[in-house]
Amino acid sequence: MKVIGAGLPRTGTLSQKVALEMLGLGPCYHMVNVLAEMDQAATWAAALAGAADFREVFADFESSVDWPGSFFYRELMEVFPDAKVLLSVRPAEDWELSMRETIWAIFYGDHLLNDLSRARGRVDPAWRSYIDMMEGMWEQSGLLGSGATANPGELARAFDAYNQQVIATVPADRLLVWSAADGWDPLCEFLGVQPPDVPFPRLNDSREFIERILDGSLLELQRWRNDDGVDSIEAATAAR
Repeated sequence: MKVIGAGLPRTGTLSQKVALEMLGLGPCYHMVNVLAEMDQAATWAAALAGAADFREVFADFESSVDWPGSFFYRELMEVFPDAKVLLSVRPAEDWELSMRETIWAIFYGDHLLNDLSRARGRVDPAWRSYIDMMEGMWEQSGLLGSGATANPGELARAFDAYNQQVIATVPADRLLVWSAADGWDPLCEFLGVQPPDVPFPRLNDSREFIERILDGSLLELQRWRNDDGVDSIEAATAAR
């Protein structure tokens, strides 16, 4: 492991993943890896309980950004003492808005994302396990404040406090505080590599996130329907 991403979700982490891989520091582990192989949720649930072999988890990866990896940035710093740490940031108010439209909406929002996620969890045990793991991670982090009753600005203040904690924890010569808006130059200087002669990747992570949740949920619900789910409901109703 050469780069440990300490930045929180919703800080341009998908762009970071692509950028690091373009710089030859891939594969880069990201939440999309967990979503692509849902059984990995069990590994991270075990990590939350204090039982994780991070060398094994990241054996095939040279970098990591986004959760679940960044949740454990301090542990990863100890396991990979030569790795540099990348803290991706953005304006706190923008982060809160993005969170409320995506991740917070899944757990607490009066939102289609919440409705579809709950419906998928009823028919897809793997998704239910993933959501349980993620909910536990967010609860431990304290970054969603008081949850469903979180007041405006509460998430933004938690975001700023988290970033200050990282800055206070990571030795200055090992840390880069960076925004995707900063582009290639500071990132490449920090990593000691030449910037590529192409634009920095700008991916719409919020759109990707929402589409992934919507499409995945609808697909699983359609699969359940095709596997006699409707007949099961009718049978249960008739038996009452």
